Order: sequence, then C-alpha cells, then structure tokens
Amino acid sequence: MSQNSLRVALVSDTHNLVRPELLAFVQGSDAIIHAGDICDPDVLDQLGRIAPLTAVRGNNDRGAWAEALPVQTVVDIGGVSIVVVHELPDLQGDPATQGIGVVVSGHSHKPAQDTRDGVLYVNPGSAGPRRFKLPITAAMLTIGNGAALHVEHTRLVD
Repeated sequence: MSQNSLRVALVSDTHNLVRPELLAFVQGSDAIIHAGDICDPDVLDQLGRIAPLTAVRGNNDRGAWAEALPVQTVVDIGGVSIVVVHELPDLQGDPATQGIGVVVSGHSHKPAQDTRDGVLYVNPGSAGPRRFKLPITAAMLTIGNGAALHVEHTRLVD
C-alpha cells in the first residue's frame, strides 16, 4: 500500500466483548467504524482511544448512551463517503445515486463483501462472542490514491 493510503478498521457485533485480538487489529488504523451491537459504551471508549470512531446503534444497543447513536450515519474518509448501518434493511436512500462509495453493515455475524451498482458493501462479521459456527472477524478497508478501495477480512481468533 502506498504512503498516502488510509486504513479504516471495520468492526461489528462486539456484544460487550473487546478481545485483545481486536485491539491489536485496530491499532495503527486511521479510523474505526463500528456497525452496531456494541452493548456497552465502554467498548466505544476503548476503540475511540485508538483512532477516530464512527458508530451506529444496533438492535441490541439499549439505554441513553445507545439512544444518542444514530441508526444510520455517513462519514467521509479520504474522499470516500461511507454509510454505516447495523441492518441492511434499515438502509435509507440509494447509495449508488448519492455518491456513496462504501456501505458498512453488521447484524448477520457473517463476513461478506459485494459490489452492487458501483457501491462496495462490506459486513466485517462479528468481533464479539462466537455465534453458532461463524468465524470471529473484523475487516480492514484501505483507501488508496484516487480513492481505490481494498477490503481484507481477518479472523481474530481460530
């Protein structure tokens, strides 16, 4: 990656579990995006000490701290507009016509990546407690020169 690329850690569904592997993964990132199901504001405090943090409310986030979080938000990083929403069905608007480059969502606990109508859709999977036999993952979005996008999912634990 070039000197000018930005690294954005994509995290979701921590469910109040901040693994040391997750903290190591996000270290050195330029920004962190949490796509909901945080379950405790301490999770946001820990991540926010590492890099600028954007977070949305998930279906398991309750209480005054969670009410303060948006269900959907847009953040611009390195010239790329990124929409963050916990559940894709809650996505408002049409990213393809709104100049959105990336949609980050969570909820399913399944890591996924797809491009639709020129928009990159990424689910980093779940970095929290294991659910069924799904992997424990997060993803790194690299924004390169000319807003070139690259996503890499990482298993945090075996």
